[in-house]
Formats: sequence, structure tokens, C-alpha cells
Amino acid sequence: MTVGRTLLRSMLAAVVVAAGLQAADADEWHTTSSLIGPSKYGENFQRYDYVNPDAPKGGTYNSVVSGTFDSFNPYIVQGSPAAGLQPFGGGLLYDTLMDQATDEGSVSHPLIADAYKYPTDYSSATYRLDPRAKWHDGQPITTDDVIWSFQVLKANSPMYSRYFENVTDAVAISDREVEFHFDQKGNRELPKILGDLVVLPKHWWEGTDANGKKRDITKGTLEPPLGSAAYKIASFKAGSEIVWQRVPDYWGAKLAVKIGRENFDTQHFTYILDDNASWEAFKKGGLDDIKPENSSKRWATFYDFAAIKAGDVIKQEFKTTSPEPMQAFMLNQRHKLFADRLVRAALTYPFDFESMNRTLFFGFNTRTHSYFQGTELASSGLPQGKELEILEKYRDRLPPELFTQEFKLPVYDSPQAERKYLKQAVDLFAQAGWVIKGGKMVNAKTGEPFKFEILGSGETDQVISSPWIANLRKIGVDATLRIVDPSQYTNRVRNFDYDVITGQLQQSESPGNEQRDFWSSKAADTPASRNYSGIKNPVVDALVDRIIFATDRDDLVATTHALDRVLLWNYYVVPQYYRAVVWLAYWNKFGIPEKQPGYRGADIDSWWIDADKEKALAAKYKGSN
Repeated sequence: MTVGRTLLRSMLAAVVVAAGLQAADADEWHTTSSLIGPSKYGENFQRYDYVNPDAPKGGTYNSVVSGTFDSFNPYIVQGSPAAGLQPFGGGLLYDTLMDQATDEGSVSHPLIADAYKYPTDYSSATYRLDPRAKWHDGQPITTDDVIWSFQVLKANSPMYSRYFENVTDAVAISDREVEFHFDQKGNRELPKILGDLVVLPKHWWEGTDANGKKRDITKGTLEPPLGSAAYKIASFKAGSEIVWQRVPDYWGAKLAVKIGRENFDTQHFTYILDDNASWEAFKKGGLDDIKPENSSKRWATFYDFAAIKAGDVIKQEFKTTSPEPMQAFMLNQRHKLFADRLVRAALTYPFDFESMNRTLFFGFNTRTHSYFQGTELASSGLPQGKELEILEKYRDRLPPELFTQEFKLPVYDSPQAERKYLKQAVDLFAQAGWVIKGGKMVNAKTGEPFKFEILGSGETDQVISSPWIANLRKIGVDATLRIVDPSQYTNRVRNFDYDVITGQLQQSESPGNEQRDFWSSKAADTPASRNYSGIKNPVVDALVDRIIFATDRDDLVATTHALDRVLLWNYYVVPQYYRAVVWLAYWNKFGIPEKQPGYRGADIDSWWIDADKEKALAAKYKGSN
């Protein structure tokens, strides 16, 4: 899952290159961090250049959410956290030490911490807290809160545990400074990404509730927790509704990352189980103000209702420059059916992207060919130079084709393509010991049929899976799709209880510690990790470690090329597609800055409610909600 995308106080600290932070900048206080190059804002970051610093505060942003919720604790495996909370980061409730930039990759700006520093050997990092930082009850955010948060998150959160695997402890070295110690030197990314640590209120979580019962951070709760960020929970109906209210005296409102942002007084989330009902709710108005659209068919053909024609609902495309995710059918190797690389390769050939894009997706999509699509980190051609040098160490444990053939996915570009690629799939199955008998793909020795289930949670899964299922059946593979409700889907995915799912893995331009959560052998056995395919490969483990401890940018790029190539040639997934745009449809009640951050595509936190527009809509659609 996804996981980051510099302003420094001195000229020395202004230059940040390579895979991580320069040793020359060590022991200097950094006010902004970067893993690739200096921030575009130079040395004096005052606010994002796209926001309206005078954006008015007020109004309500309404949103519909799929599924249900049963917890306000997102940092444990159990339960479904409510909208506004998230398992990594602070969501609407909590602030983090630093805030990831919205308009640059691998850059973070001050939030709870106003600066940080690290030694030349990257063996530790020290964060200095902003003395103004406080909780919603007025108590200051302290070094004790930071240390306690690090300890409980590493112990209970699968994401933070792997992200900070090399962080051994945190100690207070003054009333404002926390020093984090690492178990290895040379992890150039680690000092920076400690800024992603969410800080939780120790005094609240270790206290008692209204009934005198001691709270427990390791358990779910529906008691609204104490927070520190711009919003707090105002009200809720368990499982069906949650309302967030902007905190009028929020301590960080004047920080550079907050100016012109977080403008809605209220954020109201309504839960609806059915996707069609959610669509109707958006068309009607009142429950859902902004609809991020993922369906090509709906984007192309469904936006013709009355409010669109009247200009009261606006369709807008926001182009993005960030890396594209690997969206794919994830083949769960925890099941022996997918243990053979030849079988996994065979399953790749019946996926006819070109026909799907033409007939289902209106030509909007592009085939994904890399786990690092859209970046210099994507492998191509044959391995050479430093990448080849790295891969040679593992030659006897890698597919031989990796060194002699360019990795290519099937391209259904002619009427003959289907016959060609389905035959290749059958041939690969035969090499793996599977044959077609009586129209069924069966194990040549045991007669066991090749049968699996794709787990899905909505209509989109039906659209994506059906053509693949149809082609698989042409070669005797019995693939089926099972749609379950969102809560059941989430729980089953957390516990790897599936044969195949459609999943997404979002990379950054500076991969590092999060790669363990995606690919490591340890993550394969850890519930709620993002190693959806259950990869346990010593070569992958070694390459992930080399990425994390890359000596410079060149080493990082070469090693990531190698990792990408090893993942592709092992056919752990069947790649699908991406779109380098964000599609949003929204009711015309917002003020929107003329410019939006190209890296993210759109920053809804920079929008505001236009009172006149909202009033006009309310009068026109009176009673619609």
C-alpha cells in the first residue's frame, strides 16, 4: 500500500541529491526535507504556490463512502476505521512530525516538528518540536507523546512496524528534541521518513473513558479520540455517518503547509453500501459534493443528467505527474496453485488489454509495464551497466530470459493475436504439468482441475475480470468472480484469504523502507501487509535491502531497475492499466484555485465553499437531500 513524493536553513542544507540526504547536510537543522533534489521553493517556503491564501473558511463538504465502520482506531489490524482516519498518517484527526508535500515528490515540510537533523553516518535522526503544537484539550504535544507514539505504532501497526524496522528506539534529549536511533548505518532515507510518524496523545490513550474504563490503544473504539489536527469528530452514527468539525483554534492554522487549505467548517460522510445507490445520491445532490470517478464507461456516457446540462455539476480532468500505480491481478502464491512461475506466466497471456481498452474503457487507459511506471526507476530493454552488475550476483537464482530478452506483455493488436497468445498460455501450462482434457485444464498427474476465484467488492471488479475470465475459459481454466461487501472484502484481504484480487501498489520517485511492506518474505506472513502476492524470494529481499541502503541516486536507480525486472520476470501479478489523470465531478458550490498541484492532480483541501454558489444550488434543488 500504499506508500512519499526541501527547504533548508542554510546554503549547505539547500542541496539534497541522490537516493537520500547528503552527508554534507548532516548535523544541520533542516526545515524541509527532500530525497531527490532541492524543493522548488528554495530556502523560504511560505505557502504552496497554488493555494488562495485568502480562501474563506466555512460551509459543509458532503461525501458518500462505501461500506461501513466500527472503529476510531486505524492503527491496528482489527476493525474498519471511519472516514477521515487512515492507517498511515494522521488523517483528519492527528498531525504528523512533518507533512508530505502536495506538489513535489519525496519532499516534506514542518508540522509538529519545526526542524530535524542527522549525523554523517545516518545512524540516527533528531526532531525538534514546534513549541506551539498542542492537543485539542490545550495540552502541549510533548517529547513523551512522540516517544510513546513511536513505541505503540511500531508494536501494533503493520505499516509503521515495517516502515521503521531499522529504528530501535526514541529518546528525549531535551524538552523539545527527540532522537531516534537506528540499528544500521547508511539508510539515507530513514532520517527523512521519520517525519511521517503520526503523534498520538499519550495522556488520553493511557487515561480512562467516561465510565472509568482504561483505554487501550491495541483495541478498536467508538469513543472519539483526542486529536491535534485541523478537525475533530463532532458526531457520528456507528457504521453509517460521521461528521467532522474544523477546530477554530487549531494550533497549526498559520503554518506554511496549512495556509489556504482545510477551509471547510464541516466534513460530513455518509455510508452507502451499494455503488448504484451512491451514484444516485451524487446525481440527486446534498449527500455527495465531489465524486472521484474511476469508471471509464460512466465518465464517457453517464454524465448527461439534468444538473450536468444546467452547469450545476461540473466534470473536470486533472492531469498528474506522479508515478503511476501498479494495478494488477495479484496472484496469491500462498496457494500452491500459483507457486509455479510458468503457471503465473501462462495466466498473463489471456489478458487482452487492447480489446478491453477499445470496447470497455473508451481508449482512456494505458497498459502498465512496470512496477515503477512513469519514473526513471522503471526497467527497460536489457539489463546493462550497474544494473547488470547487480543482477549477475543472482544469475543462478533468476529466470535466464531476464538477461537475454526484453520483458514484454502480450499485445492483442490483430485478429490473430488471441489464437497466438492463448496457444502460448497452453504451452506454458504444459511445461508446468497441466494439460487440457475434455475441455478442462487439469493436472497431468492428478487430474485436478485448474480452478480459482477472483475476489471483488464492486461493479468495477466485474468489468475488469469478465474478459479475462472469458479468455481463460477458452483454454479450460475455470476462473470465477465473487463479489462481497466492502467490510468482508477488507477483512479477507487483510488476512490474505483469496486466490486473486485486483490490487494497487503506489510507488514514489524515491523508494525505500516501504518496499519491505510490498515484497519482503516477512511481510508475506504478516496480516494487513501489502505483499498481496505472498512473495518469498531471497533475491527480492536482498534487492529491497540494497534499495534501502543505497549509497547514492545512481545506486538506487540501478537497484530499483533490477528489482523491477526481477518482479516482472517472476510474473507475480497480471498487470492491468493506468490513467495519468484524476477525474472529478463536483457540484458547483466550490471556489477552486486556478492552479492545482500537478504532482497530486487535485488538492481538495485547497478548495473552499462559495457561499453564493451554495445558496443558489440550495434554492434550486430545495428538498433534494
